[in-house]
Amino acid sequence: MSGSADIQAAMAIAKSAPIQAPQQTTNAAAAKKAATAFEGVFLSQFLGEMFSGISADGPFGGGQGEEMFRSLMLDEYGKQIAAQGGIGLASAVTSELLKTQEVRQ
Repeated sequence: MSGSADIQAAMAIAKSAPIQAPQQTTNAAAAKKAATAFEGVFLSQFLGEMFSGISADGPFGGGQGEEMFRSLMLDEYGKQIAAQGGIGLASAVTSELLKTQEVRQ
């Protein structure tokens, strides 16, 4: 019985909140910033897969410390690669973001 009451309460809240459509914009700077951030995350994940088979052992390896902080290092690598032009993913994502946000009349 309480499940039905929970659903009805959730429906009442959903109906009372005004629904707003996303605002259309052609802000190229915001789209480029979001696309560059996306490319940075993509590259971090890509680099993570590349480094997954490399062990932190050996005479000059960082051991457990290196293993713990490797993901942070790869995140920074991804951000820096994207900031320096990346692999071209940001420009493609930027153009798609702007294309989908164009004001259609």
